[in-house]
Amino acid sequence: MAVRVALLFIDGVGIGRKDPAINPLAHREHLLSCFQDAPGPLLPEDGRCLVVDPTFGVAGRPQSASNQTAILTGEPAPVLLGQHVLGYPNAALRGLLAQRSIVKRLGEAGRVATFANAYPAPYLDALAIPRRPTSSPPEFTPTPAAARRMKPSAAKLAFAAGHVPLRTLEDARAGDGLTHDITGASARAYGLPAPERSPADAAEVFWRIASGADFTFFEHYLADEAGHAQDFTAAHAALDTFDAFLRAVVATRPSDTRVLVCSDHGNVEDLSTRGHTLHAVPVLYFGPPAPELESFSTVADVGRAVLRWLEAE
Repeated sequence: MAVRVALLFIDGVGIGRKDPAINPLAHREHLLSCFQDAPGPLLPEDGRCLVVDPTFGVAGRPQSASNQTAILTGEPAPVLLGQHVLGYPNAALRGLLAQRSIVKRLGEAGRVATFANAYPAPYLDALAIPRRPTSSPPEFTPTPAAARRMKPSAAKLAFAAGHVPLRTLEDARAGDGLTHDITGASARAYGLPAPERSPADAAEVFWRIASGADFTFFEHYLADEAGHAQDFTAAHAALDTFDAFLRAVVATRPSDTRVLVCSDHGNVEDLSTRGHTLHAVPVLYFGPPAPELESFSTVADVGRAVLRWLEAE
């Protein structure tokens, strides 16, 4: 039977102590409520939680640019560069993504990859990222100075390397795209015309998108923002919404699809600090038996597994 793979990425969630004073995950029974010093949650659908290393043995704290590149290339990006790179990919990481993006390699193997997130068209244009065509007026016009400050994330560069145009808010309004916050509330707070959805509605949209692809990717980064802000209220809101969405995705998972959930580094699990942590991160898996999971050791193994399962190594 043909296999499909879905990857849900959540930025900034590590495995910390079960200490309610610093860890918002200790207040909840979330699927990502994994702890160093206490049992984790019982996962539905025979799900598994793997503990992987985000440091790659490289000195310093793991960062988004290098570790997201590792996930989306299957390559040990911090090792190759000899350092962790924060924020957005630098020239070396952009080169690695251009050459080794799993999206590019899936396309070369005849597989279809799609990015479920939808973004404002002017934002993607300012980033020079290929997008789907739109018929509605642009949501805003960034100033030249604002456009120069915008930088593409590793995921956007990975899909650009595979020549996969990204979805816009017009697609989201048509039921063919998801805002990064799942419900659309963040986009609407900025005055953007995003649809209002419950997490369950968003899961339905996600699987409709995934029905036309071999590999479907979704990214969520509000947990990392809450961690940097040391904001319990924002952390609970982000984690609660993502958990409800994830539970709905897992409950309605097609039998031919493997679901991976991963983060790039720790942060929100320790609100005593604004910075990233050195903690291991969880990788959740839902799907048929997969012996290769036993060999997972770093976040790069997530990308390698996608390529292996879709026979694009």
